[in-house]
Amino acid sequence: MTVVTITIEQENAGERIDKALSTIQEEWSRSQISSWITDGIVKVNGEDVKAKYKVKAGDVIEVDVPDPESLEVIPEDLDLEIIYEDKDVLVVNKPKGMVVHPAPGHLTGTLVNGLMHHCQDLSGINGILRPGIVHRIDKDTSGLLMVAKNDQAHHSLVDQLVNKTVTRKYTALVHGHIAHDKGTIDAPIGRDPKDRQKQAVVDNGKHAVTHFSVLERLGDFTLVECRLETGRTHQIRVHMNYIGYPLAGDPKYGPKKTIDFGGQVLHAGVLGFVHPATEEYLEFEVPLPADYVALLEELRQGN
Repeated sequence: MTVVTITIEQENAGERIDKALSTIQEEWSRSQISSWITDGIVKVNGEDVKAKYKVKAGDVIEVDVPDPESLEVIPEDLDLEIIYEDKDVLVVNKPKGMVVHPAPGHLTGTLVNGLMHHCQDLSGINGILRPGIVHRIDKDTSGLLMVAKNDQAHHSLVDQLVNKTVTRKYTALVHGHIAHDKGTIDAPIGRDPKDRQKQAVVDNGKHAVTHFSVLERLGDFTLVECRLETGRTHQIRVHMNYIGYPLAGDPKYGPKKTIDFGGQVLHAGVLGFVHPATEEYLEFEVPLPADYVALLEELRQGN
């Protein structure tokens, strides 16, 4: 089992424990959490609780998450583009279309499968399906990810994410003509109450902040750089749609009629963090993929 410790913040206070935990840990379902509570593997301030318990700000919840031993992750030679590597961390440039970690029904061809073939020393904090994975980017988003090769490095990188000291810059193509040169979107994100497969700006969501600046205006589209202050699921896609400029190629959060790009036009081009062992600030940058560059050239010629 993997012990996950969660401290309840004011934004979730008053919610049933199953609802609060499913909001905080988005990969857990309420029915799964209720089952764990029945099995006695969920403790609040060291004590057993019932599923109807309403959490309070400051509650410390420990969950002994069962390891998904029925799923075997098979190392695969996937020709990963490793940008940086030492004994503690690894930075990889993930291509568009690659899933980050295995899940039921999708156990091969993921970044984790490739990482397990590339190196044997990955942190085990996130269990057997997500070794070394500190943060994620969507399947159809290309770009940089940092990977922890031991538990000490994992803790350090997660702390930096929590403390908002990691540099993460994305290049996004959005629908519409953004007249102003820069802006900040400060709007909480949580599950869409109308569609649990999506995220949305909701009153009881998690704090989320995205800063953006215009790089180029391309007729009916605008190329922007988005800098994440927080890292919520689908944050850029949700935030840009919220202010009326949804990502091109993203019918899930934007118009059904959009650019056929095989996914949202989004690239995680810049990643910076303090090295867990040397305490040196490292920053990496990778150029836009060839198909992204070709799309921009096509739009420029059309203007």
